[in-house]
Amino acid sequence: MKFDLLHTDPQSQARAGQIVTDHGIIETPIFMPVGTVASVKGVHQRELKNDINPDIILGNTYHLYLRPQTPILEQAGGLHKFMNWDRPILTDSGGYQVYSLSANRKIKEEGVKFKSHIDGSYHFFTPENVMEIQRSIGADIIMAFDECTPYPCDYRYAKRSMHMTHRWLDRCIAHLDKVPLKYDYQQTLFPIVQGSTYKDLRQESAEYIANAGALGNAIGGLSVGEPAEEMYAMTDVVCAILPKDKPRYLMGVGTPVNILENIALGIDMFDCVMPTRNARNGMLFTSEGIINIKNKKWEDDFSPVDPMGITFVDTEYSKAYLRHLFAANEYLGKQIATIHNLGFYLWLVREARKQIIAGTFRPWKEVMVQKLSHRL
Repeated sequence: MKFDLLHTDPQSQARAGQIVTDHGIIETPIFMPVGTVASVKGVHQRELKNDINPDIILGNTYHLYLRPQTPILEQAGGLHKFMNWDRPILTDSGGYQVYSLSANRKIKEEGVKFKSHIDGSYHFFTPENVMEIQRSIGADIIMAFDECTPYPCDYRYAKRSMHMTHRWLDRCIAHLDKVPLKYDYQQTLFPIVQGSTYKDLRQESAEYIANAGALGNAIGGLSVGEPAEEMYAMTDVVCAILPKDKPRYLMGVGTPVNILENIALGIDMFDCVMPTRNARNGMLFTSEGIINIKNKKWEDDFSPVDPMGITFVDTEYSKAYLRHLFAANEYLGKQIATIHNLGFYLWLVREARKQIIAGTFRPWKEVMVQKLSHRL
């Protein structure tokens, strides 16, 4: 993997760059649609490529390990071939899913014992076998195994957890060198900064992660319930330490406003289930604000979903038609809404990139943040 930092906004820390992988080029800042179980929920790969057109998508180690399981993925030739996706893929380490299974897992120094949400069977993740699993899945960018702490989090727990995440990182790096590539392309490991919402812990973790010398770095443990201001404060602290010549990935973030504010702080990569999950519930993101398409006010509104007509399905379907599909519980409504929201998120980061290159990002961002917070 290679990263080139091409432009920096003169009025903020926003960056425009380019990541080169064996499966293609990723122009940053970028949003990665979440393809948890080898599928971006409700979207055919044809629509994903032709309409939404992301440079990269995300897969989930925990879910893919449980189903279809790594032997099937290996027989298929890796996740790319299994799901017929020829562009870059990033896989998380499963740490967040283990965190979310708080009632069904036990964390210790060796690793994490957890109970499958599918059949109740018990499994054990370690830094070593998570590297092996991600070798089998075959993503271009893979994540170190970490513990994602909850919010709020006791300082002493956050500190112990952070140090364990650092020890796990060392084990990931050492073991990955021993596990040969399974397919004919390279994989790149990103370590993860932790430390909850404590400035001194975030600084210590960012320094440890920076010293690991990886080709890219991630920030975890945010967007887990903390106020947005605390998220931004921690991101600012970490970005001041992480190397400027390597991509920075803020995991699991977030709303369109969160994304713009974190781009301004120096983040390059994002992922979140919000655009797809909210779409299935009728919440649509547009350039002028947020729409609940189920509301009666849209019943006879035959205008496109986005007032500016900037995304990919707006000119084909009106608000009235989309509201009708939701009222009739027709699954096509959820599909259209999902494509719209993902298209909007991709438009947003690509427009941010254009503004960074033009040197106009900060005033544009301030206008957009006001619009994107508004409910129509």
